Amino acid sequence: MKVVLLGPFPPPYGGAQAHLVVLRDYLRKRKVTCSVINLTGTRRATADGVYYPRSAVEVLWLLIRLRPDVIHLHFGGHLWPRLYALCLVCSYLPGSRTVLTFHSGGYPSSPEGRSARPASLRGFILRQLDGLIGVNPEIADLFRRFGVSEKRIRVIAPHAVSLADVAAELPHPIANFVGAHRPLLVSVGLLEPEYDLGLQINTLERVRRQFPRAGLVLAGSGSCERELREQIAAKPYGEHILLCGDVPHPVALRLIQEASVLLRTTLYDGDSVAVREALHLGVPVIATDNGMRPEGVRLIPASDPEALERAIHLTVTESPRSANGLPGGEDNLEQVFEFYEELVASKRPPWLYATPAEDRMGDRKM
Repeated sequence: MKVVLLGPFPPPYGGAQAHLVVLRDYLRKRKVTCSVINLTGTRRATADGVYYPRSAVEVLWLLIRLRPDVIHLHFGGHLWPRLYALCLVCSYLPGSRTVLTFHSGGYPSSPEGRSARPASLRGFILRQLDGLIGVNPEIADLFRRFGVSEKRIRVIAPHAVSLADVAAELPHPIANFVGAHRPLLVSVGLLEPEYDLGLQINTLERVRRQFPRAGLVLAGSGSCERELREQIAAKPYGEHILLCGDVPHPVALRLIQEASVLLRTTLYDGDSVAVREALHLGVPVIATDNGMRPEGVRLIPASDPEALERAIHLTVTESPRSANGLPGGEDNLEQVFEFYEELVASKRPPWLYATPAEDRMGDRKM
């Protein structure tokens, strides 16, 4: 089997990026030929089967040249028109099965998501795909509202970390900061406006009144990095905030493991891989309520510094560290691979269908 993964490939490391890496590694262990086509603006030299095309034409040429059995698209955040166009193009490539994993939990409740209906261009395009994976039930329900056949939908949560993935130690500058601060608040993700990181920076002042050794680590990179550095430099307690930039995924996991609390403050968010990783490692999590957090997360309203301060105080003083039993190992990756096998084993007829009614008439595309 030959698989091509299309989506964001690190750096920077985010939830979808981390999932792409572990899925590729898993497929290679299964002796599957697996290439990656990066869909972000990052430009690097092709290496180890990872391609960085400069245009949509280059993406198409790579797909034709690689001749995959499975094309697996990974989208997060928002389904922009260019992404729908890519889905449609991939669905028409002969000899390939096309799968989409949608990682964003915010889209189903957005105005665009709430307007989902079968009789739409978006619905038509999604129904041309052979398989659709939602990382939570809300996204799977979105696909249904677009008229996608139940047989084509899977709910597969993001990969849960194993202890073997965690770095043995932290780099010295980070390790020194971690060793000097308790409680240690950690945020791992992209430095983008939707993660409301200014809230964490401002709230640390209140937290340090109760816990004078408290510190905050922000790991990741993004468009807000310069603004955040300036904000931190202007704070009298700025030395107790470490903006450490992008770190390799094993180091990020080690940082989460060392944390007293993982913070996930967002204006909108999906099913965060970092949240699931923290829970699996037994680290308490405080996150903005997006309606779909895993069990065990302490929830707060969006952009509420008082609520965040209270939650940190309660978590640090009351919450023991213990793993909550989220699925571990490679079960979720195995589910994705089995989905591939199911799709490749089925024969695709030369016609395409366009309506949910045709889905119900034997699900002819599968």
